Amino acid sequence: MTEFADLDSTDAAYVRTFHARIQARPPGAVVLDRTYFYAVGGGQPADRGLLRAPTGRTVDVVDVTKSGSAVLHRVRGTPEALADLAVGTEVEGALDFDRRYRHMRLHTAQHFLSARIFTRANIRTQKAKLGGREGTLDLEGAVTAALLSELAEDAAEAHSHPRPVRIRHVLRAEWDRHPSARSGLVRLAGHIDPVRVIEIDGIDACPCGGTHVRSTGEIGRIAIRDPIPLAGGGCRLTFTLSEETATRSV
Repeated sequence: MTEFADLDSTDAAYVRTFHARIQARPPGAVVLDRTYFYAVGGGQPADRGLLRAPTGRTVDVVDVTKSGSAVLHRVRGTPEALADLAVGTEVEGALDFDRRYRHMRLHTAQHFLSARIFTRANIRTQKAKLGGREGTLDLEGAVTAALLSELAEDAAEAHSHPRPVRIRHVLRAEWDRHPSARSGLVRLAGHIDPVRVIEIDGIDACPCGGTHVRSTGEIGRIAIRDPIPLAGGGCRLTFTLSEETATRSV
């Protein structure tokens, strides 16, 4: 079993390096007792980075996936470096933080936009996908030019007047006792308990297992493209990170 250390708090998403012990060595992969690498899921790509053995040799982490309660770190390296990764060895993990931070900004931007679209037009998000410097929202309804203009104003306000982003862990029974309108259509799996909730102050509270920034101000400015119609009356909305931010300190 792997401890998902990156999901404990908002601050945990900013960890760049950590130490962990190797629990298992399935073919082509490493299972650690704890990890800050994000495993692909929920529309967010996996992290990349490296593992460093006590010898100083390193292997590249080229993909991260879940397998039951374990996290598989797919690795690539020289035969000598791979041989260093024996079960029981303590290694240092180092994340490609530029990649991680882009995904944090994108994911928080997605939550923000989905929430504002639902609040303004009662249109929910069917699916979201993040990658590179852009994200897409597949929406259940059409987006008007007027709504696009309002979203642009909302995004600018979130950048110039930042709102805090927090993580709460709520017992499933408590979460189910207080149902509220949801901006997304994806059902919360029955086995999830407690529920990890991402809150954008005054904007949204949404179950999520992804990594996020501490404030909407860290998202930076975003550009929203014209929607693409989808079958069934929905549309796909693409948004792009238009600049880096200078606030990614640990």
